[in-house]
Amino acid sequence: MVHRCRMRPESSRTTSKSRETVEAKGRQEGTGGTAGSVICREYEPGRAAEHRGRRDTAGLAVGLGSPPGTRQRERALAGTHGGSALPGDRGVVGEGLRYVATVDGQWVALLAWASAAWYCAPRDRWLGWTPSLRRPRLPFVANNTRFLILDDVRVPNLASAVLAGNTKRLAADWRRAHRHPVQLAETLVDPARFSGTAYRAADWLPVGLTHGYARRGGRCVHHGQAKVMWVRALVLQARARLVDAFSKPEQSGGGWVTTSKFHGLNWAGPGGLRERLATIEDPRRRRGMRHQWGPIILMACAAVVAGQKNFVEIAEWMQDLPQETLARFGARRVRDNYQAPSELTFRRTLQRANADRIDAVLGEWFASQGLSDAIAVDGKALRGSGHGQPAVHLLSAVLHQEGIVIGQQAVPDKTNEIPGLRTLLTPMDIVDRVVTADAVHAQDDTARFIVEDKQ
Repeated sequence: MVHRCRMRPESSRTTSKSRETVEAKGRQEGTGGTAGSVICREYEPGRAAEHRGRRDTAGLAVGLGSPPGTRQRERALAGTHGGSALPGDRGVVGEGLRYVATVDGQWVALLAWASAAWYCAPRDRWLGWTPSLRRPRLPFVANNTRFLILDDVRVPNLASAVLAGNTKRLAADWRRAHRHPVQLAETLVDPARFSGTAYRAADWLPVGLTHGYARRGGRCVHHGQAKVMWVRALVLQARARLVDAFSKPEQSGGGWVTTSKFHGLNWAGPGGLRERLATIEDPRRRRGMRHQWGPIILMACAAVVAGQKNFVEIAEWMQDLPQETLARFGARRVRDNYQAPSELTFRRTLQRANADRIDAVLGEWFASQGLSDAIAVDGKALRGSGHGQPAVHLLSAVLHQEGIVIGQQAVPDKTNEIPGLRTLLTPMDIVDRVVTADAVHAQDDTARFIVEDKQ
């Protein structure tokens, strides 16, 4: 995926001889995420020219481009220049945000952010991403697809000041808009037209040239116009977090949950998960087996804890692990190397496994690892399980901080979640733990069971 350049040289800036007549009043968030009421004034070339003599960026504010009429104003402004869209406005791919920079209420710049490029060799090399690392972490990178300074605006250091103000609030805005954090910002600049001075002044880092490909019509086409990839960390240790195979982003809070607590979990020691999984019967025939049953299930569980979501991701994640980690998980040894199972091996083994038994073993093991002190109990209908009959309703116990399910059971059709909660928590050790549940569980018997019978 190749994104167009954001800024144009002065010779190609838009020129306006007419006054933009669309006005909009609305609420717009100010710099740093503080909400405030802002009047989006008309774009007046004569008034914008007043900024030429300014020697500072006092009065600059970068806010979300969401007030009523913002898009209409952009289209009207583009119409005065003989086009259907302003330069750099190629739309937003995937998740995205738009921003408007103002000086004393007058528009001076427009910015847009979208989902990151699926594959970009210089970025992936700089981060140290493999395909298995890139796939689950790509949503936590945002791409600056548009950066346009409007015509007649001549303010020293304006471009870098706008970028700095935008990146300062981007992570918080992205979390509020899309319910997950963003750790890194990226953009592509055409070196044949621009030097990227504004990005360099705003503390961005060039990491290399692309190969000059663009995605058109569902396939990659070589156009020969290599771009420079620039990146900027939005949070501390963003690069380390994005390359850590044992960590994953927290979907709800915006922090980074290192499931490396992962390294502190008892995977293969006495009483560990490997030992517990060995008690489950292997349903496979012994002929032709290359990998042991317990290590296969153990590796799959570890990959899921690290954020992998399907058989392909599990296999790729295991292939990327160092030899000492594979040895710890009990991988097959061939001469002096440890070999991880293939995707097909994971698929066939897990499809034949007793899922209920593995679920029970995992829940007991997680509960014994001393992770979160709070357990949430909640019931949900399993999507797509109806098919002309009542949908499967599951009642689950989940660790608050890690988001890990430590127990779940189906709720029978002729009853509800209230008696199911006691059945679910009976085998669990909840001493000195907080248990939260929906209001439907505010029952005397349930409270007595939690605070008296289970203590």
